Amino acid sequence: AVVSTQSTGFNSRAPTNKSLSVEKVLKKHEDEKKRAYGERILQVEKSYFTPVIFSTSGIIGNEADKLYKQIAVRLSEKTGQSYPDSIRYIRQRLSFCLLKTLVVSLRGYQGSSPKRFTDRNDYNILYMIKNNEKKKKK
Repeated sequence: AVVSTQSTGFNSRAPTNKSLSVEKVLKKHEDEKKRAYGERILQVEKSYFTPVIFSTSGIIGNEADKLYKQIAVRLSEKTGQSYPDSIRYIRQRLSFCLLKTLVVSLRGYQGSSPKRFTDRNDYNILYMIKNNEKKKKK
């Protein structure tokens, strides 16, 4: 499956948006993404396309909400956690990622160049998680 994310910025008080609800504006952006990419991805890549649209105030589009619910179900099945815990985890991570993106877009990146993930970094993260799980069991 191909997932495309877009954080849409719109002024709800602007004359063009005043007559539309937030849900309709999000739906409009989802439909635009589907028209632009959906057919090509279905025919060329033989895959499904899910547009993930957010407003700048953090409101999530309908397609994105469905996607995150599916991910939460699969995550809860795989980890053994309850569905509410899984969806809460996904939404918290999403909120922090969106907030970080918003701050960087407003202020610009303020640190040294971002660190890239490598296999070694991934291994270190997995190693730390496994060690923490072993410590909790003791």
